[in-house]
Amino acid sequence: MAATETKRQLVIIGGAEDKEGDCQILREFVRRSGGTKARIVIMTAATELPREVGENYIRVFERLGAENVRIIDTESREDASSSTALEAVDKATGVFFTGGDQARITSILKGTELDTAIHKRCAEGVVIGGTSAGAAVMPDVMIVEGDSETNPRIDIVDMGPGMGFLPGVVIDQHFSQRGRLGRLISALLIEPAVLGFGIDENTAMVVTDNQFEVIGQGCVTVVDESEATHSNIDDILKDEPLAICGAKLHILPNGYKFDLKNRKPILDNQPVANASVPVG
Repeated sequence: MAATETKRQLVIIGGAEDKEGDCQILREFVRRSGGTKARIVIMTAATELPREVGENYIRVFERLGAENVRIIDTESREDASSSTALEAVDKATGVFFTGGDQARITSILKGTELDTAIHKRCAEGVVIGGTSAGAAVMPDVMIVEGDSETNPRIDIVDMGPGMGFLPGVVIDQHFSQRGRLGRLISALLIEPAVLGFGIDENTAMVVTDNQFEVIGQGCVTVVDESEATHSNIDDILKDEPLAICGAKLHILPNGYKFDLKNRKPILDNQPVANASVPVG
């Protein structure tokens, strides 16, 4: 597991997070960003409706008490070298990526001055959040698109470069709601990565250093193939079913924690019942 940042804070959301009620997840993002002193920038690169989507998050974050909230709208790579955008990131205590199309985020931002600036701030402890497409881009290699509600096959998922805030893993979102276990397993074997995370809607992985805690109404599904005893990926054609044996599956609801470095649930003061289910 490539995780060397000692100040890293990430709030990775499976999409469709509550914006009208208690806003548990967005509240946690604001709290970690400094509470009433938070200075948040909203990255709208993923969406074709940047003003509408950005202003919706401005209303939520200001209602929760953030001191200063602004949109960084990058419609092109040229916008990602704007001195105004770079200054905003330099002063930010939280950076939030909206949903939309994850390929738009990487095509506009990856390798730019703004990308470098956000990674620098992340290493300094600034909170990086993202929902839906903004969650998909967190690994160094991401799911660009793929089929849902199907068995694992090579041809159901397309992979591409991510933003690299949480390297060495694969992340999928809207997980239970869209039946994406098959495509997560496919992506995990194609990459290949050691850990795959499927995040339900209105649910988040809150990463601090080398562990995360689950918050929200759903679960985070962890697929760990580090000790898998068999895979047929080298022996099949792309439209043939994938097999994997000996992998581990963890289902983690609100309040459960996971050690990213040692690849184990942290079960202190938690019931052991649903902790780990062997797959295959």
